[in-house]
Amino acid sequence: MRHIPIKLGPLALLLAVISICMTTLGILTFTTARADLVMAEKYAATVRNRYELEYQGQSFLRTVGDMLAEGTNAGDISGTETDENGVIWKTIVQDDSKLVIGILPDPETGYKVVSWRLLREWSADESMGDLWDGE
Repeated sequence: MRHIPIKLGPLALLLAVISICMTTLGILTFTTARADLVMAEKYAATVRNRYELEYQGQSFLRTVGDMLAEGTNAGDISGTETDENGVIWKTIVQDDSKLVIGILPDPETGYKVVSWRLLREWSADESMGDLWDGE
């Protein structure tokens, strides 16, 4: 019986390439998952902040409604400003976001919301290093 020798060179090379590919894909998967986690945490903080501002804004509107139902002037609420058109402005600030609410007293319905703006402070990322600015 004749013994056929097995050539391990090509097989070893194939296994080495497969091992390198699997290791690279594993590292990329881990890196992507970590980046997704960081992005999800940032998004969760933003949504939590937005919902807290919405809650505080709705609480303000409930306070205004209660005051108008009692016959109290809504302009007497602390932390508000009234402009020349009679619009009462309330600004609620939390972290880097703010909610600006404008209400107009209405004799028929009590009040009317004329503005409800959620604003967020933004600043450009300056940590890019010495990149060419195009000049």
